[in-house]
Amino acid sequence: MNDAAPQNHDISRRSVLWTAGAAAGAGIGAGALGTGSASAAERTGRAEQAGVQEAPAPKRQGQSMIGVPFQRRSTVRVGLIGLGNRGGSMIDLYLAVPGVRVVALCDPVKAKTEAAAAKVTAAGQPAPAVYVHGDHDYEQLLKRGDIDFVHIATPWDSHFEITRAALLNGVHAGVECPASMRLDQLWELVDLSERTRRHCMQLENCCYGRNEMRVLRMAHAGKFGELLHGAGAYIHDLRGLMFDPKYYEGPWRRLWHTRLRGDLYPTHGFGPVANYMDVNRGDRVVSIVSVGSPALGLAEYRQANMPAGDPSFKESYIESDRTISLVQTAKGRVIRLEHDVSTPHPYSRINSLGGTKGLFEDYPERIYLEPDQHDDNWGDFSKYADWDHWLWKEHANPPGGHGGMDYMLVFRLMQCMRLGLVPDFDVYDAATWSAPVPLSHLSVKAGGAPQRIPDFTRGDWHRSRPGVDSEKPAQA
Repeated sequence: MNDAAPQNHDISRRSVLWTAGAAAGAGIGAGALGTGSASAAERTGRAEQAGVQEAPAPKRQGQSMIGVPFQRRSTVRVGLIGLGNRGGSMIDLYLAVPGVRVVALCDPVKAKTEAAAAKVTAAGQPAPAVYVHGDHDYEQLLKRGDIDFVHIATPWDSHFEITRAALLNGVHAGVECPASMRLDQLWELVDLSERTRRHCMQLENCCYGRNEMRVLRMAHAGKFGELLHGAGAYIHDLRGLMFDPKYYEGPWRRLWHTRLRGDLYPTHGFGPVANYMDVNRGDRVVSIVSVGSPALGLAEYRQANMPAGDPSFKESYIESDRTISLVQTAKGRVIRLEHDVSTPHPYSRINSLGGTKGLFEDYPERIYLEPDQHDDNWGDFSKYADWDHWLWKEHANPPGGHGGMDYMLVFRLMQCMRLGLVPDFDVYDAATWSAPVPLSHLSVKAGGAPQRIPDFTRGDWHRSRPGVDSEKPAQA
């Protein structure tokens, strides 16, 4: 699932792989679902409070995936698992990119799969294979042997297991946000990617937003001077959607508010700022401190809007209405992350970056750079359009939702696969951007105690290397 911006509420019901498992887990303690076993999570929290040094990384089982290109191919054969709000819309973008063939689809709701298959044939491609026999039929899809890349757009509970199965079957995996809710599973995805030599990518569309890519190029050109701080967020009033069975099929997303207290959805804000600061490409994030407000918003909304006797009244919400985290990097930079989906607020990802020469702030977009601006007057960011990334210069009016960033993500990823290029981000980024989910929970639960963020690159973060700020390939 990826809610990068407000969407039309009149959408068919969300695909729900493993919703039964999510519902069954509603009564399980938060620690048990946050970072593995409850005892392990508690031990980790106590160790961090006591000032214990970061545990050594698990021994590498394969070779680093940094700088590993895709195998060049004339046609990229794609499978999609999960065809609800997200997957059902993303299929249109794969069909819009040249050199891509959608060969297989999977969702336990047959009507969704049939509707997606009809899109494929309407686009002039052969009818795709469909997998509709229960929550685990994706295993058969991944065993086909003719899929190069799989897009995983299912509820969060299932992300890890499906991604794991893709890698073990030799399929490059792109997974919606977050990659996993547990730290041990993030490490396992790193190990699996290195062992199988298949890429595992967090499909973070916000990294391809026009503003984000413009700020990225300006930052790397030194326009902001030495970088000091940044901020990102997911602030989106989802109260109505979380109680709407026509939007999320089943209560899976709302139930996470009964389990964890930290930042459930950090990647939209974290990914772009990490790119600005070259995290895993010359800098790394080392620690996170999180605090959270009381959990009141969902219960108040339920009381005011849900009928008496609704099953949701059996739920006890513990997720902080507003979580604020401070992330420190090895170079001393500070990243502020915020999460709030249960109180009234206009949509915002904050998206700010500051340095010794000025800063940018989004929502609304504004800029203040020396010597261009002075006397406390914000500048017009549209005047910096010359700094747009080449993707946005070539695709000024991209199709699809979220302002075109979805298409940019798909186009660029498929381009890298067709031309045999190194992907813009990799499994180390996926693990890093998702790590605040369990670690912010531990920090909030421990009264704001700092938590160490693992170095998923195992020391390779020192290596300067390209990322989303890519050069236009010479090939078509």
